[in-house]
Amino acid sequence: MFKRILVPTDGSDITGKAVDKAIGLAKSVGATLYAISVKEPFPYSAISEMQPTPPQEFFDAQERIAAKRLAQVTDAAKAAGVPCQAHSVEALHPWEAIIDHAKRNECDLVVMASHGRRGVSALLLGSETQKVLTHSTVAVLVVR
Repeated sequence: MFKRILVPTDGSDITGKAVDKAIGLAKSVGATLYAISVKEPFPYSAISEMQPTPPQEFFDAQERIAAKRLAQVTDAAKAAGVPCQAHSVEALHPWEAIIDHAKRNECDLVVMASHGRRGVSALLLGSETQKVLTHSTVAVLVVR
């Protein structure tokens, strides 16, 4: 069945549901869980030399946020007895980072959350989950 399950986390409640499902599934099939948190790149501005936050402060804050999100996943996985590897990556487009990470770690399933938007709001807002579904060659389980 599944041996390597990737679960992206952004720290939201809906992502927490996906994490819970991924841990439960990994436990039931004896899979290893791979958690990823995607960090935003520094918003360099071509217009001004003045930045409200110095780059290093921005990078440090992004790393702290990602580490906190990943710790929630690894702690839950550990409590369930599921082996888990956690990584943070910086990317302009989270969906691309998720697909790349799944390929790099030879994952055979990605478990992601969906906010369940429909109609025009889904069309206009788009969704990282939708983009992963559209572009991934790895199976994707969507949790609502």
